[in-house]
Amino acid sequence: YDPVAYFTEGSPVEGRRDITWNWKGATWRFASEKNREACKATPAGYAPQYGGHCAWAVTSGYTAKGDPKYWKIVNGKLYLNYNAKVQSDWERDIPSQIAKGDKNWPTVLNK
Repeated sequence: YDPVAYFTEGSPVEGRRDITWNWKGATWRFASEKNREACKATPAGYAPQYGGHCAWAVTSGYTAKGDPKYWKIVNGKLYLNYNAKVQSDWERDIPSQIAKGDKNWPTVLNK
C-alpha cells in the first residue's frame, strides 16, 4: 500500500509494482510518482509507526502484523492495527496506547 495515500487520499490505496522505492531494507510501493517523491523527501513522516506492526500488539509488548485496511492517523503519524476488533480496543484510549507503544518500541522486536 502507498503510505502517502493515507495522508492525501484519506484511505488505503494499493501501490503499483512499477513505482517503488527502497528505504530501510523494505521496498515501498506508490500509487503515483508524485507520492513516491513526497515520501522520498520525508520518509519518516509517511512510514507507519512501529515498522508497520500492529499498534495494539506493540502497546501490549509483542509484535503482530498490521493490516493496511485498519489504520488511523494520530498527530500526523500513521498507525496500523491487526483487525477491526483490535483497532476498536486500541482506539479506546489512544494517547495511553501510543505512550505505551513508544515505550515498548523497538525492544519488542527482540522478543
